[in-house]
Amino acid sequence: MQEEQHDNLPVVDGNEVLESQTEVQDSKNEAIETIENLNAEVSEDATVGESHDIPMLNYEAMDMENLVLELENLVVSDKIMAVKNHIEEIKSVFLSKYNHFIEEKKEEFIHENPDSTEEFEYHFPLKSKFDSLYSNFRSKKNTHFKSLESDLKSNLQTRLALIEELKSLINPGENIKDNLKQFNDLRERWKTAGAIPKDKYNHVWNNFHFHVENFYDYLHLDREARDIDFKHNLEAKLKIITRAQELVNEADVMKAFRELQSLHKIWKEDIGPVSRENREEIWAAFSELTKQMHDKRELIFAQQRGSEVENLAKKKEIIAAIEAIATEKIAVHSGWQGQVEKIEALRASFFSAGKVPTEVNEQIWSDFKTAVRNFNVHKNSFYKDIKKDQNTNLDKKNALVARAKELQESADFNVSTPIMKKIQEEWKQIGHVPKKYSDSVWKEFKEACNHYFDRLHAEKNEHEEVEVAAFEKKKEYLETLKSFELVGEHKTDLDAIKSHIEAWKNIGKVPFARRHIEGKFNKILDVLFEKLSLSKKDTDMMRFSNRMDSLSESNDTRKIDNEKIFLIRKVEEVQNEIFQLENNIQFFAKAKKDNPMVLEVMKNIEHQKEELATWKEKLKQIRQM
Repeated sequence: MQEEQHDNLPVVDGNEVLESQTEVQDSKNEAIETIENLNAEVSEDATVGESHDIPMLNYEAMDMENLVLELENLVVSDKIMAVKNHIEEIKSVFLSKYNHFIEEKKEEFIHENPDSTEEFEYHFPLKSKFDSLYSNFRSKKNTHFKSLESDLKSNLQTRLALIEELKSLINPGENIKDNLKQFNDLRERWKTAGAIPKDKYNHVWNNFHFHVENFYDYLHLDREARDIDFKHNLEAKLKIITRAQELVNEADVMKAFRELQSLHKIWKEDIGPVSRENREEIWAAFSELTKQMHDKRELIFAQQRGSEVENLAKKKEIIAAIEAIATEKIAVHSGWQGQVEKIEALRASFFSAGKVPTEVNEQIWSDFKTAVRNFNVHKNSFYKDIKKDQNTNLDKKNALVARAKELQESADFNVSTPIMKKIQEEWKQIGHVPKKYSDSVWKEFKEACNHYFDRLHAEKNEHEEVEVAAFEKKKEYLETLKSFELVGEHKTDLDAIKSHIEAWKNIGKVPFARRHIEGKFNKILDVLFEKLSLSKKDTDMMRFSNRMDSLSESNDTRKIDNEKIFLIRKVEEVQNEIFQLENNIQFFAKAKKDNPMVLEVMKNIEHQKEELATWKEKLKQIRQM
């Protein structure tokens, strides 16, 4: 039974174990190498590490104004390398949006000036401000690098000299205590020797560390001093391991990783070696914690890459939506306005969708620009067709402006006012003009019309005062006319009535709202005419003349026109009646002249002819008006 149980136990291949151990070690080495490379960069410029205090914002979601504002805030920083990556990201996003903006403006220019030989130019003050700020940053960066390059070379020479000095301490002929004192002094100088080029960092440190360990091995002659130092270094490194264990459980992984990076720097640069029996054990513990932290950091990067892939999918959907809109057939301006709003909304969504994988960033941006450009070409082809109509409309409106200016000083308001009103109606019927001329041509037209009608209203106000005074006079005149009596002498009475009519006319026009007073005057005249022994025709004509004079004074062209049309119709009616009567009498050609029916018809014909003469005289009179 025991053998069977042993047979069922898994067999472990020694090669598989070795491969597994190698993979684990490689993973640890990768984690350590990541830390060392980052610290090498920090060693070249200590301010790089300070960039962690400045969050990397979603610059793609910002518009150009806010990008420049953010750039302005960053450029003033003295820690120029701490903001370098932020500024370069802002530059990339700003220039992409600016180039897209300029392409649109250029397309608009070509659309509005298809036949122009003028070179396209567009002054964008925000771009000038951006260039100035970025130039300031580059100047500060160049100054920083020149100073840094000199310092790095000097510090490198200092550290190499310290290594040579360290080598010389390993001399059996020297007093160990004196050597130990010199060694401690040398280590302090090493700590403050400053940053060196990152490509020299690991080599120089490993060289220094190698000779430090040699010196400690040399100290076996003074075992007590060496053991004390080993013990002190072990305690310091164990504290670092304890802190690293805490960092592994930190919620803010990136912040914890940055502190771990600092712990590695302290472990490597500030703390000396420990006894040989402890070196591998504590380094393995620290390496394992470093690997765990590195894995958590890589998981976050993987999640970020996942988000970038999702953002890429969103942006592809947006580009597809823009391409679909660009193929839609739109035939009216309002429809295109709706399309433009859709594109603007999609553009805003594209810019706020977030970062995409770096390797496809240029391609997705190019696809986006092409889709928007195709939409603009489609849109511009529509507006190019209606631009001709707009230019024609502009010519029509300029012609109306010229006519309005010709009339704006006219003093003949009766003639000019209907024309000015007609011009205004014609203006309303004309469609749109090119946008760049719209305000100016409207301003000219409005000024000419306002000038004319302001003069007209001023004239009316003056007339109104005169008309109110005339009304008061006519009221008084009516009172005096009520007591007027005919004397019984026809000619004298007729002359008196005509005199009253003339006096009434000479008083002048009254306000339109008070024209009822003319009716009162005409009623008094009707009573006086009835008392006169005038013929019906004479009475009728005098009444008609008086009424027409009133209409003429009031400038009531509508009533005058209506009266003219009425008279023309009456003339036609009476002429037709006479023709019919004369045609009827032909049936009585053989009848005796004293035949009652013939006499009646003849009498009617004469009456109609008298009526016709009266209507024609009235028509003649109104035409002369």
